[in-house]
Amino acid sequence: MSASAPRRYRLETRLVHAGQIRSSFGETSEALFLTQGFVYDDAEQCAARFRGDEPGYLYSRFSNPTVAMFEARMAAVEGAEAARATASGMAAVTAALMGQVKAGDHVVAARALFGSCRYIVEDLLPRFGVASTLVNGLDLDEWRRAIRANTKTLFLESPTNPTLDVIDIAAVAEIAHSAGATLVVDNVFATAIWQSPLVLGADCVVYSATKHIDGQGRCLGGIILASERFIQAHVHMFLRQTGPAMSPFNAWVLLKGLETLHLRVRRQTDTAAAVSVALVEHPKIGRLIYPGRPDHPQAAVVRKQMRGGSTLVAFEVKGDRAAAFRFLDALKLIRITNNLGDAKSLITHPATTTHQRLTPEQRAELGISDALVRFSAGLEHPDDVAEDLLAALDAM
Repeated sequence: MSASAPRRYRLETRLVHAGQIRSSFGETSEALFLTQGFVYDDAEQCAARFRGDEPGYLYSRFSNPTVAMFEARMAAVEGAEAARATASGMAAVTAALMGQVKAGDHVVAARALFGSCRYIVEDLLPRFGVASTLVNGLDLDEWRRAIRANTKTLFLESPTNPTLDVIDIAAVAEIAHSAGATLVVDNVFATAIWQSPLVLGADCVVYSATKHIDGQGRCLGGIILASERFIQAHVHMFLRQTGPAMSPFNAWVLLKGLETLHLRVRRQTDTAAAVSVALVEHPKIGRLIYPGRPDHPQAAVVRKQMRGGSTLVAFEVKGDRAAAFRFLDALKLIRITNNLGDAKSLITHPATTTHQRLTPEQRAELGISDALVRFSAGLEHPDDVAEDLLAALDAM
């Protein structure tokens, strides 16, 4: 089944079949092409491929059959015309932004970003003469005021890391397009199961495939999805010449992950929702944030643009950093890490991990207190997960 098959199969079917390339051996599972290069029938065929006149593979730094299957399947899942895989999620973010800009341009981004994404916007881009402005992503007027004549792209993640704010993607896309700019959305917390930024007006979607797409802590990966025009104009040559290539083996692992993505994300979302119910009224919880709850600060936006809640819950324990650490150290089943979207339930302390490079004032501005933790639901029985959290709260 080609990703461009005339019939548009439902999501679960596309996650299993889209983009399949079978060799002459007729294998059922996708073949793993662990090769760095390819040979040609004759010199003219080689020249034609390098000119772009004939389709085919050239060099696995920028084209490989296994990686191409992953790209085609992700494009079919996301509803994108084209996709390019990268070695990591941060490689995808960097390429999607840097491929669009040059010295003298301007980028606007939501202030609530994963720490490494914020580094790209705040520190890396300005080194190359690209100015940047950070805004409160929830305030549409701030987006409008930040736009300049040389603004080339806007960037946001929604839900945000780690406070799970939900930004109105359609509204920000309209602001970007009215200024002749593009919108790039990091969709990793929502996944393609619960949110479709391209349908909402975004020009480009990026993922850390390391998270839910693999979902079992096995490998790194990233992907950029957009129109064919966007990919060719901003992404393809940047990746081809700079080389943040996805390993064919990682692409094969990620293809296997996609087959169960909808099952895992739905189960994890159910568990996260159950955890939110179990913890919300606990006397040692000061604040709990979950996009599937009616008391979420942007509940109306969630209903408008998401098909489900989230696999994550953020909450503050009452007290300071020491209290948060006592809670984390008392957990028996749930493991402390900085990752998410895994088959195992995981938890992190953002102030000392993902957002530790920010100043205390910057963290406070984002609502990241020393008592905030971010929980990522796994595939265990929901009651075991909730009981572990409740026991740790009692122990602290």
